[in-house]
Amino acid sequence: MTTTNMERKRATRTPGGVPIQIVLGVLVVYFLIPFWWVVVNSSKSTAELFGGGPALWFGSNIDYLGNLVALFTYDGGIYGRWLANSALYAVVGGVGATALCVLAGYGFAKYRFAGRRASFSILLGAVMVPMTALVIPTFVLFSVAGLTNTIWAVIIPSLLNPFGVYLMAVYTRDAVPDELLDAARVDGAGEFRAFFRVALPLLRPAIVTVLLLSVVACWNNYFLPLAMLSDNRLFPVTVGIGLWQSTASTYGAAGGTSLWSIIVLGSLVSVIPLIIAFLTLQRYWRGGWPSAA
Repeated sequence: MTTTNMERKRATRTPGGVPIQIVLGVLVVYFLIPFWWVVVNSSKSTAELFGGGPALWFGSNIDYLGNLVALFTYDGGIYGRWLANSALYAVVGGVGATALCVLAGYGFAKYRFAGRRASFSILLGAVMVPMTALVIPTFVLFSVAGLTNTIWAVIIPSLLNPFGVYLMAVYTRDAVPDELLDAARVDGAGEFRAFFRVALPLLRPAIVTVLLLSVVACWNNYFLPLAMLSDNRLFPVTVGIGLWQSTASTYGAAGGTSLWSIIVLGSLVSVIPLIIAFLTLQRYWRGGWPSAA
């Protein structure tokens, strides 16, 4: 056996001797089982959900269309409004957070200014603070400002993404050589033109990564809108489904209509935009990351 083949064999095994493909396969199955459960059970009626049938396989009556109609017509079609709210919060908050992360990360990586190290240390400390710990102080501040129960109470806090700034700073430091920026300046390009024409195209993989992470975080945000909003017409889909689940658990079947079947389907529908976003944006990662990043 050649040296190359021996290295490849060692590289495909974990320290315990188990082939890495088996470990990855087990992890894939582990993470896909909940999603498969939602796909299967969103086609069932409430009676089939609690009827003791197979939990991981389809029932006798596959009725996605009927459940979809019930989902989007229940309570005056409020679910569609929740989806639109989530899209608004995710797009505005995600794009805004990405823009701020790109600008701040580029500034930390390519400029020397007073307080740079102290500011970056504070940024690293902010990465360690869980966002849920800041919800109550944020609620107090927004309450004083009179912004609670508005869309801005969800969007403005979502614009702050310390990890995204850190990621952009680390990537920019290695992906954009200082010599390239100096050459652009020598050719007469100003700072804005050097940033937009030289640096920005090189930052595309990191920008897409931060954008996707920000959009997913805004879409999945639950505790912040739960604390900030009291009008159910402003709820994102996460809080709306949580409200339905609480109602279903408390009252069960109301008026002959149970919420559980549309709750499961609503959960499935709510993740479809994220899947589409990932599949759409993943092609921008083909260029890879700098080895030093």
